Amino acid sequence: MKETILVIEDDASIAKGLRNNLSFEGYSAFVAPDGERGLELAVDKAPDLIVLDVMMPKMNGFEVLRELRRREIDVPVIMLTAKGEEMDKVRGLDLGADDYVTKPFGLQELLARIQAVLRRKRKFDREIETVGFGKVALDFKARTATVSGQPVQMTSREFDLLHFFLSREGEALNRQEILNRVWGFDYFGTDRTVDNFIKRLRQKLEPDPDKPRYFQTVRGVGYRFTRGG
Repeated sequence: MKETILVIEDDASIAKGLRNNLSFEGYSAFVAPDGERGLELAVDKAPDLIVLDVMMPKMNGFEVLRELRRREIDVPVIMLTAKGEEMDKVRGLDLGADDYVTKPFGLQELLARIQAVLRRKRKFDREIETVGFGKVALDFKARTATVSGQPVQMTSREFDLLHFFLSREGEALNRQEILNRVWGFDYFGTDRTVDNFIKRLRQKLEPDPDKPRYFQTVRGVGYRFTRGG
């Protein structure tokens, strides 16, 4: 499966050039012309990496990055900063950017930085490809699940939800954040949607669904996943 890269850039010629070159390099690339649309696509499409310009209308790059991190969306971000604006680089890194490239930039430099950031991401993703807790064994690459060695039928959405919980193990997650990250920004679900899926995961994977060990309710917030039991 191709890795996806979102380019958030208001200069149409730069955005088009990056999309074409990234596609040529084997990535699936899509663009947003401003910060607001970029934020929507970042939430909805869950790209593997974002190339984010600083100076844009509606929402600038810092505002987009701040909102992504506020929502605890940890997609890697490479920022495009103006030449000589050292404080832009510092500010971007402080807000959670992974790297930056100064305009005007060389295409090969940007591609090299993208490859370096994605290598780090792949290493992290491999660490949760296969996971076990209690009598449960999960293989996210093969999309298989077993309990006590017996196969359990899981839907694609249930695997996506499990992967999200594992990537944020031990954290209290509210229902809206879960909806945004697993179902997408434009999905018109409700808190009940999340509750129903948690109920199904408990029935399939918990030793006692009525006394959940792994998928814990956090009153007034939402849910927490823990393998500790």
